[in-house]
Amino acid sequence: MILGNLFIISAASGTGKTSLIRALRGEDAHLKLSISHTTRKPRPGEVDGVDYHFVDEAAFMKMLEQAQFLESAEVHGARYGTSQAAVEALLKAGFDVILEIDWQGAAQVRRLHPQAVSVFVLPPSVETLEQRLNSRGQDSRETIAKRVAAARAEMAHVSEFDYVTINDDFNDALQDLSAIIRTQRLAITVQMQRYASLIKTLT
Repeated sequence: MILGNLFIISAASGTGKTSLIRALRGEDAHLKLSISHTTRKPRPGEVDGVDYHFVDEAAFMKMLEQAQFLESAEVHGARYGTSQAAVEALLKAGFDVILEIDWQGAAQVRRLHPQAVSVFVLPPSVETLEQRLNSRGQDSRETIAKRVAAARAEMAHVSEFDYVTINDDFNDALQDLSAIIRTQRLAITVQMQRYASLIKTLT
């Protein structure tokens, strides 16, 4: 029996979704982040098994062939995938799970888990997005230009999501995400399942 809620949080690179998710988890121990597998190289400060499971192309393709991924996609020349077994184990244990994935992955997950709640985080402007990417100091101008173009293409899919928030003020966006999660936890379908024995005694 699935007791937890599945949340999808998507955004273009540089929008701040990773920082928002980190803050969400810091204030809510019931939230778990699904750690994706990826073939890209770790960025400075990233830790294997914490930020991502970093694997080579051969290992990733073997998992893909064995249908181990709930969703998978190729982004900026690297492959990403979400372990289906890991996510379902957390949901069955009663945890709420966040998937930090792109719109392609979100579409795949919704087909398998139509009850999943999806949120898209937008930047306040393209100029702000470009400034944030530049401030990282990790990519060349050419790479940033490609990322901005990719971001525009990704943001074109915002209407496919259940909710949207603008990350202009970080705290406002964080409160928006917290409200969405709390609302879903109070949904009748969730509460009827979670508190089945209590509700049976009351009705």
